[in-house]
Amino acid sequence: MAKQKHSARATAARIIAEVTQKKHSLNGLLSEALPLLAENERSLCQQLCYGVLRWYPQLDVISQQLLAKPLKKKDADIAALLLCGLYQLRDLRIPSHAALSETVNATKTLGKQWAKGLINANLRNYQRQSADIEQIIQKSDSAQYAHPEWLLNRFKVDWPEQWQDILTANNKQPPMMLRVNKQQTTRSDYLIQLGDSDIRASEIEGCSEGLLLEKPCDVYQLPGFIEGYVSVQDGAAQHVAKLLNIRSDLRILDACAAPGGKTCHILEQDPKNEIIALDIAPNRLLQIEQNTDRLKLNATLIASDAADVEQWWDGQLFDRILIDAPCSGTGVIRRHPDIKQLRRPEDIASLAEQQNRLLNRLWPLLKPDGLLIYTTCSALKQENEQQIEAFLLQHPEAQENKLDAEPAQRRPFGYQRLPGDDDLDGFYYASLSHR
Repeated sequence: MAKQKHSARATAARIIAEVTQKKHSLNGLLSEALPLLAENERSLCQQLCYGVLRWYPQLDVISQQLLAKPLKKKDADIAALLLCGLYQLRDLRIPSHAALSETVNATKTLGKQWAKGLINANLRNYQRQSADIEQIIQKSDSAQYAHPEWLLNRFKVDWPEQWQDILTANNKQPPMMLRVNKQQTTRSDYLIQLGDSDIRASEIEGCSEGLLLEKPCDVYQLPGFIEGYVSVQDGAAQHVAKLLNIRSDLRILDACAAPGGKTCHILEQDPKNEIIALDIAPNRLLQIEQNTDRLKLNATLIASDAADVEQWWDGQLFDRILIDAPCSGTGVIRRHPDIKQLRRPEDIASLAEQQNRLLNRLWPLLKPDGLLIYTTCSALKQENEQQIEAFLLQHPEAQENKLDAEPAQRRPFGYQRLPGDDDLDGFYYASLSHR
């Protein structure tokens, strides 16, 4: 994307069109686009992308009511720009006249001045008819809760009592949480450092290194971030290292390691342990390396599909295996609202097959007295408790361990934290060992 003046709205429209039409990841698109914008435009661009994708099923229904006929596929950027305009009028504290005029002006930046009148007329129509149009949203659960219908129905089936709470939690802006590197400092000392920097934070209950910031901030504002004092990580993910029961002289496998948050947290418990961190994507290993370097930790990084054991394994068994399995991400939609666009119903069965393959291929690599921890950031039973139930039926020599310090709600198999429980991300945990 070429650098253009005052192009936050046009850039956001292009990004949203890429996500919705070509199913590209929001994070990847933003990381390419934001450096090309003027600094004072970046925050608005990010806000528009996250906000529109979070509320897309609602905004799309509204735009359908406004448009005389659907826009052509080649004009997906104009359709997205209209949604940006609607989101500003509904949710942002931008004066209506400024939101309207700047959104109309963005048609020029997109090279589609013909759409100037269309955007202007539809946004003004929304202003005039908003009360009636907003009523239409209440006619379907999908629009009301801003989730695709197939996913909403999955939550209804899996969690008939909690589905509304899950969807509401998914639509909230996520808090920013930190993990203090105990090899560098203590949580209590770091709280003092935050206070000295006028950053307010509180301890996360049940996470011995976890802190919750009162307001999100740029990581480079955090004292000692560059020096490795602290990392950004949700409290739900921080429970994982604790479940591994880390002690000295362990050989540990982190099977799906990128971007390396859990790898680093495991090493922060005891940096002398040997840890093999795998990821299928070589470029994602760079993220792990950047994290370990900043935190002054060492891991052996290997680019490989963990399930292709013959390609990477040296024949030595592991004391601990972490399978943070590829999953639907339905527990972290509040952090990644593009999941609503990127996931498809058929993805779940395919992901469940991958998870089962990882469990079956890596289980034989565990020492007789070792521990295997299986986790996902999913809130769907097919990827979680049903996955572990099936594995235990296939492997009578395996058992699930009941945990004294429960990381989440006990399920028939494993532990499930639903999105928003204790204001944390949705997460699933299961601990397995030999009988």
